[in-house]
Amino acid sequence: MLSLAWQTVKARTSGFIGAFVAILCGTALVAACGILLESGLRGGVPTQRYAAADVVVTGDRIVRPPGADVLAFEHAAEQPGIPAALVAKIAAVPGVRAAVPEQTFPAVVVGPDGQPLADKPSLGHNWDSAVLAPFTLQEGTEPKSGDEVVLDSALAVRAGTWVGGEVRIMTRSAPVTYRVAGVAEASRSERQASLFFSEGKAAELAGRPDQVSAIGVLGGDAERIEDALAADHVTVSSGADRSAAEFDDVSQTKSILALLAGSFGGYAILVAIFVVASTLALTVEQRRREFALLRAVGATPRQIRKLIGVETTVVSVVAGVIGSLLGILVGQGLRAAFARIGVVPADFELSISPLPLVAALLIGVGAARLAAWSASRRPSSINPVEALGEAAVQKRDVGRVRLVIGWVLVAIGLGATTLPLFFRGQLGAAMAVMAALVLIIGLTLTGPRVVGAAVRVIAPALGRFSGVSGYLASANVLKNSRRLAAAVTPLMLAIGFAVVNYYSQTTFTAAVQQETERSITADHVVTGVTGVPAEISAAARQIPGVTATSLVRTQVITATRTGDGVEVQSRAANGLDAAAAGIVDLDVVSGDIADLAEGTVALSDSHAFWEDKKVGDTAEFWFADGRPAKLRVVATYQHDLAFGDYVLSAAEARAHTTAGMDSAVLVKAADATKLKDLTSRYPGVQVSEGVAAQERGAERTQFLLNLVAVGVILGYVAISVSNTLVMSTAARRREFALLRLVGTGRRQVVRMMRAEALVTVGLAAVLGSLVAVVPLTVLAIGLTGTPLPAGPIWVYLGALAGAALLGVVSIAVSTRVSLRSKPIDTIGIRE
Repeated sequence: MLSLAWQTVKARTSGFIGAFVAILCGTALVAACGILLESGLRGGVPTQRYAAADVVVTGDRIVRPPGADVLAFEHAAEQPGIPAALVAKIAAVPGVRAAVPEQTFPAVVVGPDGQPLADKPSLGHNWDSAVLAPFTLQEGTEPKSGDEVVLDSALAVRAGTWVGGEVRIMTRSAPVTYRVAGVAEASRSERQASLFFSEGKAAELAGRPDQVSAIGVLGGDAERIEDALAADHVTVSSGADRSAAEFDDVSQTKSILALLAGSFGGYAILVAIFVVASTLALTVEQRRREFALLRAVGATPRQIRKLIGVETTVVSVVAGVIGSLLGILVGQGLRAAFARIGVVPADFELSISPLPLVAALLIGVGAARLAAWSASRRPSSINPVEALGEAAVQKRDVGRVRLVIGWVLVAIGLGATTLPLFFRGQLGAAMAVMAALVLIIGLTLTGPRVVGAAVRVIAPALGRFSGVSGYLASANVLKNSRRLAAAVTPLMLAIGFAVVNYYSQTTFTAAVQQETERSITADHVVTGVTGVPAEISAAARQIPGVTATSLVRTQVITATRTGDGVEVQSRAANGLDAAAAGIVDLDVVSGDIADLAEGTVALSDSHAFWEDKKVGDTAEFWFADGRPAKLRVVATYQHDLAFGDYVLSAAEARAHTTAGMDSAVLVKAADATKLKDLTSRYPGVQVSEGVAAQERGAERTQFLLNLVAVGVILGYVAISVSNTLVMSTAARRREFALLRLVGTGRRQVVRMMRAEALVTVGLAAVLGSLVAVVPLTVLAIGLTGTPLPAGPIWVYLGALAGAALLGVVSIAVSTRVSLRSKPIDTIGIRE
């Protein structure tokens, strides 16, 4: 059977090209997702500050609630401190030469022009930790008193100072003048600027009594250290993992990549299976004459199915191997795109091993075999006596089981479109996308019925107004609605998927902006290049006629029991002062936001409902640094798009961030003169009018991230669309030849196909728009209260134009190629 299958593939190379392309591209996309997933677990950047350390011990940032599955966890956004007492415990581990505690805190040098030198992260440390890089003194001495500092050489040059000079440094307050005791240099320090203080001063500036940021270990074995610290809730890193302990953006990138690859990979696998299945079904359908003849001469159904399965295996293995290797290039391209939009650092290195490539190959071959089994059921089950007749006439209807499944999926999809009315935020937007995908799959299964009903309305008009070519096109679409449905489906997928993904994000962004503008009634917003010192808010409240509140943008991690499992989720949160009641409008449902203080929390009304919490109850969750929290609920509110599901006291939210500063200060004052006088003492801090200065960087990054991910999938869908249309058109060479032999002109055939192409793209545009408009309308009502999604109309028109151009060009090119040979020669070509 393998020999026969191989001979068939070689003899019908053109017939298998479509399946080959679909499997190759799908495997490459899945392999790229696998590489991103592995990189989220093992990738990173070369370590710098810990280059001389063999092991680095930091606080545990993985939140996994009791009873949760192995994969049910979240990565804390902030780095927690660890007890300083662990230094002695680590030093006692056999093989450890030294355990060096490190303090890390924001420290920015004010340049000669009076502005902070903050073009890259600038961090202060204790001098003893300089050995971990190692930093060596180029000139001068180590800092011995509280007013001395050692700068790295690059920072000293940028600050225009040297040993013996003075420099102004801003940590979490107004700048303080220090004397430069020395200048140090490390082998690598291009990602960050480093400042070193005396041990006592560093501990004071870090603001964490009896805690350190990390412990660098010289010598020793990571496994022994991990065993010694098993009960201390810390992370022990060695090798490439040290960079995640050193660089906060690397740690977050690894978490983002793992989550992104999981969700994006799921979409990619779903679309790949969908495309491969439809392509193979078309390939098998085009060979129905051959299979009918084999049945007529005695081939059993099992032999037909086995032949198709072996042929598919041969093609899928070759395409899968090439596609898996191509996935390396796709993964590198995605990494570069993510770096451009700021999702991953530019120097983040992917981790590439055989595992994701082999997994992608197995998924590609498995999807192809499953699709081949499904596609082979019909040609293998026809009666030998009816075989040749079956080969000549299209079956009038699709299977009953397929129709039932299709209509059930359509009903489920329509029901799922209502979910954004109950789930707000990003979850509601994701529900709209999932509802559209379910609708697309349902319409794909019921396609021949839906398209057949549509063409019965269109075809008569096409025949009346387009002459001979229109009559021929009308007859074709009426008699071959299944073939037309196969061409409409991928175009519908491209339009619906592109439109619903783009406008779901723009609608969510608009809803957030709309609610933010309605909720924040402040006259002025104070922002800073590296954050706003907390003392500014307190000082502003001392100015007569001024009301001010700190705003700390953060996150919390929640655990919700669902059946037998636990769902762990990161949620947006904000920190506010009690004075915020006169500056922000949370649309409080119960309780009083003025009662907000340390030890208390306010919850969004919808989240409180799902968690069965009310004012006076205790809410349990984890802070942004992974520390557990049990806070008393003092209020519930409606404006969760602007403020997230949790509002904490500003002091408590700030205490669980690494920077320990405010994101902004909201001020209500008729006259901002004194406020500007106050902020002028803090370089990099500025006062802006209204809420225009509010940064929504996370939402923008998420939006761009979705665009990149959707763009890649749409690129694959576009290839499959062109592939399917070319295959279905090229398979009609004998039909074109017969038309020409009975007197139809070459131009008439071209015009006939042009009319069919217009019907194809027109139906795809209508169905794709309907697939998108229903969930988007409900989403817009749920988020903004209006049925019109937000976003520029030209994106929708561009999606329609792109799909139309792709469909018309693919059909036109393949038609003209098919008409090149002489009709008498084409009639004799085997199908």
